[in-house]
Amino acid sequence: MNKLRRSEPFLFHLPDPHGMGMRSLWIHPAVALVFTFYGSRSPALNREWIDELMSEANGPHGLTLSPERAGERQNA
Repeated sequence: MNKLRRSEPFLFHLPDPHGMGMRSLWIHPAVALVFTFYGSRSPALNREWIDELMSEANGPHGLTLSPERAGERQNA
């Protein structure tokens, strides 16, 4: 969200849902995104993992979907 707030587009890589390699999405502030949340509790955030994802999104290869790493979680 911070990158979009600053009008910074970025590349987002994730596995193809059909197991056929990877998909790359160009995320840009002008593209509409929809977020759906279930439940009433605020999510617990792993600050260390979020910082790693932000660093990767700012890198030359873009953001790749990766499993959450162990770290301290904090309620949002």
